[in-house]
Amino acid sequence: MFVLALQLARLFWVILAPTGAFGDWRPFEPSIPGSAARIALFSAFDPFDRQASATTGAVQQVTSLPFKLYGIRINEGSGLGSAIIADDTGKQSSFAVGEDIMPGVTLKGVAFDHVTISRNGADETLYIDQSGGASGADPAAPPLPPPGSGNAFTPPPSPPPPAAGSDQLSPQAILNGVSFTPRTENGAVTGVVLGAQGSNDIFVRAGFRPGDIVAQYNGLSIRSPQDLLALKNAIKPGARLTLMVERGAATVPIAIIIPDNK
Repeated sequence: MFVLALQLARLFWVILAPTGAFGDWRPFEPSIPGSAARIALFSAFDPFDRQASATTGAVQQVTSLPFKLYGIRINEGSGLGSAIIADDTGKQSSFAVGEDIMPGVTLKGVAFDHVTISRNGADETLYIDQSGGASGADPAAPPLPPPGSGNAFTPPPSPPPPAAGSDQLSPQAILNGVSFTPRTENGAVTGVVLGAQGSNDIFVRAGFRPGDIVAQYNGLSIRSPQDLLALKNAIKPGARLTLMVERGAATVPIAIIIPDNK
């Protein structure tokens, strides 16, 4: 009986007690700052400012060097990568992270739309050149999947037919109008960076664009200076070349047919 009376007493206490075990509990009410405080808060930063670092709040110094960034390759495994950078003369070269772009200037890091260079010990930022990318879609890029298909990947198309006027291409014209620069990563050749020499008429007629990197030709990977020499030697009368070209994040096949002028 004593235990039952004790339990009844506790029940009456819970029902009749004016406060709970945690005191006078009240729901949380958000505190909304006034208009003046909100204006001061949002005027303190610009969400679209590329100069400000979102993680540290530090200001990134954009380089004043006459460089143009055309392409970036990030190695997800090592966290390193390489970049295609042109100097003030327009000559494009590929640099791996840690390599010197010029005396006193080193490629320090790469990101999806910019690189960080170390200039005499100070970090500076160089953003990718997008001056020619807003006018329209790239006609050579793989087509996008239809809306709602759920397919985020479209296989690259088969090699396109030669461009109009390709019958005027000659080996000497290609070798004179296109520069072939080996792309190196950690001292190893990983492709060939293509650039226009003189008039870009031959360069464009062959189907190339600034920043293109040849990774394979006729199914053969380019992994050494000898492979680069073999590619240049393959440009001869009657040659039929199928190039796999890295263009940004896509891989584009380019077919070149050189007439046999006998």
